[in-house]
Amino acid sequence: MTQSHPRISKAVIPAAGLGTRFLPATKATPKEMLPVVDKPAIQYVVEEAASAGLDDVLMITGRNKRPLEDHFDRNYELESALQKKGDAGRLAKVQESSDLATMHYVRQGDPKGLGHAVLCAAPHVGHEPFAVLLGDDLIDPRDPLLKRMVEVQERHGGSVIALMEVEPEQIHLYGCAAVDATEDADVVKVHDLVEKPSAADAPSNYAIIGRYVLDPHIFDILRKTEPGRGGEIQLTDALQQLAADEKVGGPVHGVVFKGRRYDTGDRGDYLRAIVRLACEREDLGPDFRTWLRSYVAEEM
Repeated sequence: MTQSHPRISKAVIPAAGLGTRFLPATKATPKEMLPVVDKPAIQYVVEEAASAGLDDVLMITGRNKRPLEDHFDRNYELESALQKKGDAGRLAKVQESSDLATMHYVRQGDPKGLGHAVLCAAPHVGHEPFAVLLGDDLIDPRDPLLKRMVEVQERHGGSVIALMEVEPEQIHLYGCAAVDATEDADVVKVHDLVEKPSAADAPSNYAIIGRYVLDPHIFDILRKTEPGRGGEIQLTDALQQLAADEKVGGPVHGVVFKGRRYDTGDRGDYLRAIVRLACEREDLGPDFRTWLRSYVAEEM
């Protein structure tokens, strides 16, 4: 008989990174506020959490990240100006970001890695399972990965990580999972994790992408986790301990994602994400695709 586990309602979004790969654009603008077509990347992430039923969102921020808070707050002067103009369409877009979820913020302080950023959420999360969403990975809303992960966690307990098959020569860019199959085609049991292994040392080609549903026991492990690769406290190292001994915080499962993912973590993938999303927009796509075909034909 399938055991029922507590419903998840809280999401944590680490957003304290400096965005050095996008300098000089990120000198005064948080990388999470860089637009993907006409919305900042961070809004796509909050929308994903809200659509999965996680309407309590804690954002882990740092210095120079105040624009994130402003974006999800009300802007009464702007709203009033749009109302006076009768611009209902733009008014709705402005109000949308402030109505998505109940937003909370805490500063990380020292940039000690993803594991440390997640640990900063402990007072807010308490003893509940929770989700972690990284802003570099945008998941297409037509492929509800997070909702599926929540379902798996509520069924099995423990923690759930998102996995995607990558080419062996790419695995060194990711955390990597050693897995066993389960009765569900898209779900695997994780028994080991390695942070950014070489192709020769990787236990599989299942890469961890930026979505996690975590058991709160992860906080106890993170408090004791020593800095690992890059001198940072790695979330992967803490998850490896959970996978090795499920008596601590339940099992670790993985949901194998085969849907549409837009990687905005580096400049090239960021540009490709914009092109893909713009092409699929009803209001922009037809004209943009026509121009794109013409541009490619001329350049080739």
